[in-house]
Amino acid sequence: MKFVRYGKYVGEPADAIDLEELIKRLGDFFLQSGFESQYYGVSQKDPDRSMEALREAILRALQEGDLLPEDAMSDELRKMLRDPGALNSQAVNDLLDKLTERLANEGFINPQQPPQVTPPPQTSARGQLGQPQDRQTEARFEITDKTIDFLGFKTLQDLLGSLGRSSFGRHDTRDLSTGVESGGASRHYEFGDTLNMDISETLFNAVRREGAKVPIEMTYSDLMVHQCEYQSSCATVVLLDCSHSMILYGEDRFTPAKRVAMALSHLIRTQYPGDTLSLVLFHDSAEEVPLSELARVQVGPYYTNTREGLRLAQRILLRQKKDMRQIVMITDGKPSALTLEDGRIYKNAFGLDPFVVGQTLEEINKCKRAGIMINTFMLASDYSLVHFVQKITEMCRGKAYFTTPYTLGQYLLMDYMSRKTKQIH
Repeated sequence: MKFVRYGKYVGEPADAIDLEELIKRLGDFFLQSGFESQYYGVSQKDPDRSMEALREAILRALQEGDLLPEDAMSDELRKMLRDPGALNSQAVNDLLDKLTERLANEGFINPQQPPQVTPPPQTSARGQLGQPQDRQTEARFEITDKTIDFLGFKTLQDLLGSLGRSSFGRHDTRDLSTGVESGGASRHYEFGDTLNMDISETLFNAVRREGAKVPIEMTYSDLMVHQCEYQSSCATVVLLDCSHSMILYGEDRFTPAKRVAMALSHLIRTQYPGDTLSLVLFHDSAEEVPLSELARVQVGPYYTNTREGLRLAQRILLRQKKDMRQIVMITDGKPSALTLEDGRIYKNAFGLDPFVVGQTLEEINKCKRAGIMINTFMLASDYSLVHFVQKITEMCRGKAYFTTPYTLGQYLLMDYMSRKTKQIH
């Protein structure tokens, strides 16, 4: 007689790891801005990552924290993870392979196979050919929009937690409009109003005009609608400095700025659906970058062409028909470049060049005449820059924050969520 012995199912260690927690811990690796390239030889102009670098980053995350539950890990595997030569272990390599496979299956990364190199034929009409040399290729990956959105959500969650807030609605004002949520006295219906009828007031008007009789005859003038608080809309352009100084002086200022921009994007998309957000990078010149590409952006050996960034931001905002338009400029230095009329770029990194500063202030004055507010977040507090930033604030009646990469998010989000209520009148 046959017997079947059943045992307790023991899952794979890779299945016990929370992928969202792993993605959160890999955030700095995914959002590299070129800071480490000064010390580790990483190419600043190649935002892609190799699968081998991803495996090493996952291994560091496993070694640093409590990603892998104790009951899902054998004593032998625990010792292997603590070993400096863990990548030489087959068990560790299998674990890393399964984790990268899970990340791909869940849509967090998009693996890309290395290009195939076909060797040439070994013979030709003229005789024997030499042996082809192997081309060094490696598998790479790209992070997906799902990962970018998740990192933006986690950053926003962390920032709002540090602010001591639990939830936020849309931007309130002191004006009234018609809508679904009633918050004020009723008024007579006008063409174009939301048909949120105040039935009792409408019937009372008809009865007061015609008397109590059945049927009640209503006219256009009897119609009453509820009023609610008018909620304004805003078009925002984040003007992000990606000059080389953002990663100099032993501090990465660009990656925190990217995180804040991602959090702001998630906030607007989920809490302020009527608002728009655009991203402009400025360096030697300026260009608009899709928000979906933000995590892949890196700094370069550039100067700071603030005027060109303001020009592009103006063109974007003037196309938007919103109640308010604003520029959020995040930078750590003075303007040091200027695009001339013939397309050449004038550069001067020494001090505040009067020509560059004068042209930049003229562009700021154009923003003022167009009704565009500029809020400046300065990641440095050099004495020579204070007066320049104060001049910008004075001209556009905006705000200036001399902050650090660590407090930038709190300042920016508090400003975005409170400015409409305070500044529209």
